[in-house]
Amino acid sequence: MDPYRNTLFVSLAITALALLLISCTANNQDNKSTTATTTVTPPPTQTLALVPRPQKIADLMKGRGEQDKAMPVLKIVSPAKSAVFNGSTVDVKLDLSGDLKGYLPHKDPSTGKGNHIHVILDNQPYDAYYELNEPFELRNVIAGKHTLRVFPSRSWHEAYKNDGAFQMVEFTVKGGGDAAKPTTTNTGQTMANNNSSAAPKPAREGKDMASSNAGALDATKPLLTYSRPKGEYKAEDADPIMIDFWLTGAKLRGDGGEYRVRYIVDDDDAKYIDKWEPIWLSGWINGKHSVRLELIDKDGKPVDNGGYNTTTREITVVK
Repeated sequence: MDPYRNTLFVSLAITALALLLISCTANNQDNKSTTATTTVTPPPTQTLALVPRPQKIADLMKGRGEQDKAMPVLKIVSPAKSAVFNGSTVDVKLDLSGDLKGYLPHKDPSTGKGNHIHVILDNQPYDAYYELNEPFELRNVIAGKHTLRVFPSRSWHEAYKNDGAFQMVEFTVKGGGDAAKPTTTNTGQTMANNNSSAAPKPAREGKDMASSNAGALDATKPLLTYSRPKGEYKAEDADPIMIDFWLTGAKLRGDGGEYRVRYIVDDDDAKYIDKWEPIWLSGWINGKHSVRLELIDKDGKPVDNGGYNTTTREITVVK
């Protein structure tokens, strides 16, 4: 064989082998790079925004006639002012009057919804009282001084805010329930946690109450009563979510007063409500959230009244 051709053949073979080795090395480097840079999806970010009253609620209002212009007036018949109960069960009886325009508390058995009264023991979450012609009881209320607050609500839990709608009374329980068990309503829902040896009475509306006592509440001072949000929100009810409250003895800036309601969701920045009306927030993500409402004075300081003017609730959103 020609020595020149032989040398050329060997040179080409060596060059091809070198190119093959370079290609393999590059591929290996690419594989290493690909393996090392795994993409991680960041957790969702919650950005809440104020939105108008939801259309589904506007549609409900159209079918309610003049109910939402009603001026319902409540009277607490029982417990009476400064009443003393020798036992852990407290009967609640209310009288409803005023310009009702068809407003009547009642639960629709097919939907489980309807007009109702918000009943709040001390500063626990409210319970809904639907049938005013039937007894309602707070069970397993612990010994001590307590405060009861009530006000009428629509089926979507927006409170009526006219004069006479909100009522409050203080009473005392002696020999009350076991503080390790909850106080419940007649339907067994927990309102406060203590203990009761009495068997539930499912035929009556009511609730087992959580262990709590009234703070040093002064009825002559401004009072913020937290109403919504509360509990679990699912499907179409999970967005938007309403914030609503009752305000006594104070006017907000937008209503000609000097007070503000500050709200804080989770650890987000504080925001303010300057008119006494519900707001709706959209943009919630799945999971548990905390909502805090505070009554703030003209200097931006929380207004103290037995600890009731700063209230935090935990809610759950399931979409």
